Amino acid sequence: MQSRALKVGALALVGFLAVAATGFAEEMKFKADLKGSTEVPPVQTSATGTADITYDSATKNLSWTIEHTGLSGDVTAAHFHGPAAVGVNAPPVVPIDMSALAKGSATLDDAQAADLSEGRWYLNLHTAANPDGEIRGQVMKAQ
Repeated sequence: MQSRALKVGALALVGFLAVAATGFAEEMKFKADLKGSTEVPPVQTSATGTADITYDSATKNLSWTIEHTGLSGDVTAAHFHGPAAVGVNAPPVVPIDMSALAKGSATLDDAQAADLSEGRWYLNLHTAANPDGEIRGQVMKAQ
């Protein structure tokens, strides 16, 4: 009987630890406000946009919802760029497929996740009239 109780107790402990380990995963929320004035150099445009971004540290999944209005034309390219502070340009780190512009997802590596969580990414929407980017926004933790 004692052996059976020990096995049941051990299984309960393993189950508890498995649940506790997933408890350390974190879903982080970010936001980007996109404007022409935050492009480097600034762009004269009435366009604006927002992005709601979520990163799940357990699955390493980044997901986004992007809305924009007033662009000079269709979006020709969109990317998350980094690592970069506000006002600094950087190369693309996560390209956004045009079919997933409004809603999409990607898997990040550990270095990308660290740069994202430390505010060193920005989102950039490009158009034919503004091939270097028409509106841009730093990706910051949501309040």
